[in-house]
Amino acid sequence: MIRTIGITTDHEIISDFPLEDIKHKTFEWYWVDIAEPTEEEKNLLSSFFHFHPLAIEDCLLRLQRPKADHYDGHVFFVLHTFNEVTLDAEELNLFVGKDFIVTFHFPIMHELDQARERIKRNPKGWERGAMHAMYHIVDKVVDAYFPIMYKIEDYLNEVEDRLSIDMRHLSMNQVFDLRSDLLRLRRTIIPMRDLLYRIMNSERINLQPSERAYFGDIYDHLLKLADMVETNRELTADIRDSHMSINSSHMNRIMMILTIVSTVFIPLTFIVGVYGMNFVNMPELEWKFGYFGVMALMVVIAIAMLAWFKYKGWFNLFKN
Repeated sequence: MIRTIGITTDHEIISDFPLEDIKHKTFEWYWVDIAEPTEEEKNLLSSFFHFHPLAIEDCLLRLQRPKADHYDGHVFFVLHTFNEVTLDAEELNLFVGKDFIVTFHFPIMHELDQARERIKRNPKGWERGAMHAMYHIVDKVVDAYFPIMYKIEDYLNEVEDRLSIDMRHLSMNQVFDLRSDLLRLRRTIIPMRDLLYRIMNSERINLQPSERAYFGDIYDHLLKLADMVETNRELTADIRDSHMSINSSHMNRIMMILTIVSTVFIPLTFIVGVYGMNFVNMPELEWKFGYFGVMALMVVIAIAMLAWFKYKGWFNLFKN
């Protein structure tokens, strides 16, 4: 699918014109968007636009790292967007020349639709239209990262707020899944940050001061996103450690209870074992009140031991 938009020298917007019109009409700049390309549309990169073969190869062999390559007459950029459901990175290729932009991508990207509508609403005042259009494309791509990051951050903050003894029932699979998602985000955001730094400081791209300010704003957004990724990764590690500590503390309490029960029953078991032997010469067996005496002795021993444990503060471990 091919969509076109061009702005003439009179600042008139022309949309969805045939590619052949590029050769016959005077455009201040134009933008050709190629989405979900067919084989014929893929061939246009070489047969109609005459882009460099290495750049075309990068378009067709996915998935490239975000980068910028300089060729005669144009600069080739690779950007990454995210699938909102799977968080898989999706590649967006841009060919940017003095008076044109060509975008090439396989999945449909709503960020480009938003940039296209913004261009339609304000065609005037674009001294270097192609570069300004690129700014809006990159800006929309980066802005789409924030909802994904905020969603992860909100969930982690909710988990942290509920971090207590009840969290021993928390399934850590979700936390580990989020940690994997953050790693995938990091693999795109950090290269995108480095790419914006190159765009702002490259002498071959030669941005005007006003344009550098716009791209600097995107760079600031990527710095913030990179910090959010690192902060949330540290938060997942803290949640993991806290979860393990809570479970360990809970297990220690259980072991303490079992230890007290076992300790109380050790002397009682000894007494029962002694009088459970079947020797004939055991004088206590002939005693009329022997059974009641032994039972009373066992009760006294159990109470005495529990009182001793309480005096030593063992039962304070079960509070809270």
